[in-house]
Amino acid sequence: MKAIQVQRAGGPEVLELTDLPKPSPGPEQVLIRVEAVGLNFADILSVAGEYLVRTRYPMVPGMEFAGVIESVGPGVEAYRPGQRVAALGGSGAFAEYAVVSSRAVLPVPPSMSAAEAAAFPVSYYTAYFALQTQAQAKPGEWVLIQAAAGALGTASIQIAKALGLRVVALASREEKLELCRSLGADITLLSTQNNLVEAVKEATGGRGVDILMEVVGGAGFAQSLKMLAYRGRLLVIGSASREMAQMYPVSLMKGNQSVIGVWLTPFLSDPAAMQAASQFLFPLVASGQVRPVVGERFKLEEAAKAFSFILDRQNTGKVILEP
Repeated sequence: MKAIQVQRAGGPEVLELTDLPKPSPGPEQVLIRVEAVGLNFADILSVAGEYLVRTRYPMVPGMEFAGVIESVGPGVEAYRPGQRVAALGGSGAFAEYAVVSSRAVLPVPPSMSAAEAAAFPVSYYTAYFALQTQAQAKPGEWVLIQAAAGALGTASIQIAKALGLRVVALASREEKLELCRSLGADITLLSTQNNLVEAVKEATGGRGVDILMEVVGGAGFAQSLKMLAYRGRLLVIGSASREMAQMYPVSLMKGNQSVIGVWLTPFLSDPAAMQAASQFLFPLVASGQVRPVVGERFKLEEAAKAFSFILDRQNTGKVILEP
């Protein structure tokens, strides 16, 4: 089968198209013919050796994908061959076939395309756990979403509105802000404007935001803290700048503010948390209230080009690879 394999740490240049043996499912595993792969910034960091867990080379990247079940291993009863599913496998999706644990498989509604299904798990579960579980958001609160036209950003706008929140969306270009407005953002601001803190305070009646989804990091982290309201919660979900951020913890005391980490991976091993998230998300998907935003599509052999596309901040929604 065709696959993208990585032999060493690096950027787009280390992604190599190769031929690997077609895998077979073991006990409690499912073999899936991959139709679409959702490309995440975490995949880029993993290939570079900069992710939260150590990358072991050689490796086939790709943690999120959708496809049709080819076969199931012993002990699998919940899924059957021919069924379209999404999966969160950790790695291995940049290929024509992938084997994952049956626990990593998610059913998808028939109305959802393969690309939409591949764009769903990481972004929407992360948005739910960030806003509902970690921030304990309450209806009427203000949330600021950075990189709001990206995969996580577009998911977060939709989940925030479903939770009854008011959304301030930041993006780098006007056409990206238009997408945010179409998804329900209440206030849209260019992330590049000089008076951003003042603009956020003005939009929220001088208070600042109750929740801020921080995905950029670096030098902008201190600016994010200044946008928080009294008892505001800053959610650390990523660091697209790939730069160190500085914070003086005692500065949180004056406003009784919090900085909270958010990482999807540990939640995947928490059945109760995953069940609660699925019970919230699946009805929204079935009703059409939530719909993944599919962005640029690339062929599997164009994986390096897709990486560069994201690194150049050209994407809106989820970038998709198609074997």
